[in-house]
Amino acid sequence: MNGNPPFIPPHVGVLSSLDSFRPFTGAEAKVVAYLSSGNFDRLGDGLLPELEDDTRNMRAELLRFLILGDNSYRSHEKGVRVSGAWITGILDLEGCRIPRDIGLKDCRFEASPVLQSAIIDNLFLDGSHLPGLQADRLEARGCISVRGAIVTGEIRISGARIGGSFEADGVSIASPEGIAIEASGLEARGGILMRGADIKGGLNLSGVRLGGDVNAVGGQITRPGEIALNGDGIVAGGDLALRGAKIMGETRLLGARFVGDIDCTGAALSQPGGHALRLNRATVEGAFFLRQGAAINGTLDLTATTIGAIDDAQESWPKTGDLLLNRCQYGAFIGGPVDAVNRLDWLSRQSPDRWRADFWPQPYEQLAMVLGAMGHDEDARAVLIEKERLQRRARRARARNPALRIALAITDGILAITVRYGRQPLLALIWLVMFWAIGAVVFDIAEGQGAVKPNSPVVLRSTEWTMCGLDQSSNRYMPSSSQVLAGRAMAGENQLTCFLRQPEASSYPEFNAPMYSLDVLLPVLSIEQKEFWRPDPTKPKGAFTLNYFFFQSIVGWALSLLAVAGFSGLVKSK
Repeated sequence: MNGNPPFIPPHVGVLSSLDSFRPFTGAEAKVVAYLSSGNFDRLGDGLLPELEDDTRNMRAELLRFLILGDNSYRSHEKGVRVSGAWITGILDLEGCRIPRDIGLKDCRFEASPVLQSAIIDNLFLDGSHLPGLQADRLEARGCISVRGAIVTGEIRISGARIGGSFEADGVSIASPEGIAIEASGLEARGGILMRGADIKGGLNLSGVRLGGDVNAVGGQITRPGEIALNGDGIVAGGDLALRGAKIMGETRLLGARFVGDIDCTGAALSQPGGHALRLNRATVEGAFFLRQGAAINGTLDLTATTIGAIDDAQESWPKTGDLLLNRCQYGAFIGGPVDAVNRLDWLSRQSPDRWRADFWPQPYEQLAMVLGAMGHDEDARAVLIEKERLQRRARRARARNPALRIALAITDGILAITVRYGRQPLLALIWLVMFWAIGAVVFDIAEGQGAVKPNSPVVLRSTEWTMCGLDQSSNRYMPSSSQVLAGRAMAGENQLTCFLRQPEASSYPEFNAPMYSLDVLLPVLSIEQKEFWRPDPTKPKGAFTLNYFFFQSIVGWALSLLAVAGFSGLVKSK
């Protein structure tokens, strides 16, 4: 021991004064000389240095001293502003309170700046080259800006509180650890701006609270096979703007809430074989835009999502099997197809069996409700009919008993062609009209062939009817009168025609084929044609006419009951 006090480097312990850092490099001397005036200091040409030399080099320890100041030295109220510096060592401001701006633009850092739990005004690192940034729990009264910066590691701002925005427009980040920006739990009155950014690695924005937008317009985020953008639980007072963005990897926004829009206009979201965009349980008070060449290569998951409106283009829809819309609710279509044919094509891109389900009725009901609210009632009905068809098909597939499946298939087929599963009960009236017309023709032909007879035992036992069954050259003994009487039918005349020209038949009700068909078809009506006439199976075509009589009676009952059930909603699936 020589008795002299040990040497303590100026960055260790308490720094007594600015003189502790002497001798200065040329760059340091210039900064010290001009910093107190508040002028913006440029070292060299002020651009990002490519080589380390005396005119650019600054020690991080000295820079820390200038930022913090002490009784012997106090920087200008504008704060430290340096551009074009080569900063050696670690700029460690963890836990510091700095009531001024820090402006280190176009600087090259040898080590990641450390601002964890610090309190500052604004932080400007625009155009700088950094190995990373450690700013967890940072409190900034203004913004954090890394616009145009080149970052070769991770930016950490999780739990930070920002009075303005996190500005990363044009930034280039390559994180070998997989996460490029760790911002979970961030709170900002502004937004997160990454316009034109090139980010190789993931973004963790889970639990973020923003007053503005998440804006990555024209940006590129690359993390294939992993979660590229994690926005679970994010609450933003503005938009999620991904116009023209390219994201390779999953974009996940489970339970997120955006007061504005989610705009994927012209975006390319790619996660082949996985989820390209997940908005499960998310709430979008504005609109969801998917148009102008937007491409979804992977699954678009809108399960239980609430959206104010949808503006999409058919060419931007995911391919079949890559769309999930179960329990998704939306208010209107403000762009894209609004007809049943195209929107049913949209719904058909769901594949419930891929997700171990047989059918999801809610997407069809939601679509029908929206189309109806927009005034497209016919399209809404067509959607509900298709929903019924698919839902009943799924029900038949679940039935294990073959006989039950056949019975369900027959029932569903009848309901489909008669009342469209109860969605078009008036269709039963068309079927009734058709069978009425067919019956009128059948019964008119039967009358012409004499295959219709009075439906009265008295008439059938009468002399007039009996003798009309014989031609005029024949005779028959009639026990009722104990006489032999001659036949009354002329050559080629049938029994019915002969009877109708008898004077005694003038008081009998006339046969009317259309009215007879209507009387047979509608069980609730009583036109009294059936009471006086019926098919005669003993005559040519009589057997067919009688069988058709029974068939039309059954059809009339069935169609009448189906029409009533259709109007009452009894045949609709619940």
